[in-house]
Amino acid sequence: MIIYSRNRRLRTNDSLRSLVQETVLTTNDFVMPIFVMEGENTQEPISSMPGIYRRTLDLTVKECQELYSLGVKAVNLYMKVSENLKDNTGKEAWNKNGLMQKTIKAIKDAVPGMVIMPDVALDPYSIYGHDGIINNGKIDNDATNDALVKMSVSLAEAGADIVAPSDMMDGRVAAIRTGLEESGFTDVGILSYAAKYASSFYGPFRSALDSAPVDSAEIPKDKKTYQMDFHNSREAIDEVLKDVAEGADIIMIKPGMPYLDIVAKVRDAIDLPIAVYNVSGEYAMLKAAAQNGWLDNDKAIIESLTCIKRAGADLIFTYAAKEAAILLNER
Repeated sequence: MIIYSRNRRLRTNDSLRSLVQETVLTTNDFVMPIFVMEGENTQEPISSMPGIYRRTLDLTVKECQELYSLGVKAVNLYMKVSENLKDNTGKEAWNKNGLMQKTIKAIKDAVPGMVIMPDVALDPYSIYGHDGIINNGKIDNDATNDALVKMSVSLAEAGADIVAPSDMMDGRVAAIRTGLEESGFTDVGILSYAAKYASSFYGPFRSALDSAPVDSAEIPKDKKTYQMDFHNSREAIDEVLKDVAEGADIIMIKPGMPYLDIVAKVRDAIDLPIAVYNVSGEYAMLKAAAQNGWLDNDKAIIESLTCIKRAGADLIFTYAAKEAAILLNER
């Protein structure tokens, strides 16, 4: 019997495999999430995310310089806010002299080519740890949108290239787009967390920012009233299409690896760039397995990120961005 079609012919060696490779991962795909805290010349390790730190502004700037030299050209900023600055309005989020605003300006001064995508949500600034303002024991969607507009305009004034609302309030993309346009920031983009699920994979992140919902019978115990139910996929398409219609420039799907079916469905539904967040829990699991010798750290990082891109991602938010960039540059 003659076998006329042998797929193995194109797998014979590295050179041949590279010629027919469908998905190529590069440093241009990465956005590095960064945690910033008050102080000077200090960094604190995040125990649940080996290799990741909270840094003061001065060290954050140095980290951004190093990232850019490695080919990572975008960062996603988060602030660890002092307790005395938290309230139920989130007003510190649009303080023109706030830590986020100072950080954006400092990075832009030091690394003008770095694309800065600050997070837009109230949970780091909230005494309740929720992404929205609490009224009568519930998340007030529309009042929260007003606050998010103020925050977005303030971040644009500081020099943000793209604002990244991760709150999952209804209608906030249209509200933010209107606010930016009316304030003259027509070139500032919106990366909308359109399909953000209420996931158990966010734990390490919330520990890093001390932003988990507080335990109180008077407020929602979790974020399930505004983040998506992980049982659903058609709902994700609905959320995405609404945000596209409201003026989003990039669409985010979060988490990443457990939700690649959603990424593929959204890729088929829209032509806009898709971002995928390889979240803290995914990173922590990989690192824990590698530290125990259960898998090869370097190979697993590259494989997992390539799989996210293969599913349809154009941008990958990942805590492994720096490490992956070093590995790719060594090839």
